[in-house]
Amino acid sequence: MTTAVQIDTGIGLRTRDPRALLNAVQPNIAHLTVNILDSGMTLWDREIALLLRDHTMVRDMAERILGNAVMYTLACIEHPEVHLGVGKLVDIGVHQLILDTPVWFALCDVYNSGRYKHHAPFIERRSDGLCLRTADFLTSIGFEIDIELWAIDGTDCSPCDNKVPDSH
Repeated sequence: MTTAVQIDTGIGLRTRDPRALLNAVQPNIAHLTVNILDSGMTLWDREIALLLRDHTMVRDMAERILGNAVMYTLACIEHPEVHLGVGKLVDIGVHQLILDTPVWFALCDVYNSGRYKHHAPFIERRSDGLCLRTADFLTSIGFEIDIELWAIDGTDCSPCDNKVPDSH
């Protein structure tokens, strides 16, 4: 999942490795630090442990899902002008990030200039191919996606509202 491509996120050069990108926000955890930091785990390992606690999957699948969720989330932050969406499987990882609010706040602080990134889903799912177009877009900006995870849902995409200010 790692490529040599680097970008300038406004806080210095960063790799496109989702594990490194997520772990980089750890120094910015400002809330509930006892819950988040006292385990001695990296943020990546924490989110994987939470996925494994709440969903029936093996570690490899949890890592694949979380990695693609981090890529998707950062693409939404970096490119708010582009309408992006995920399928049900990758959305499990996106929801994991959002639900661990101290981590989500730190992620928004580091990568979204401190602005909270909202989650504003519609009720109905989309079936217009947005999920596959999102996979192509992530590849075009230097991420090495797991195409199987994106192809599983194919055209059945999450109904997030890109029209809400700073939403994914």
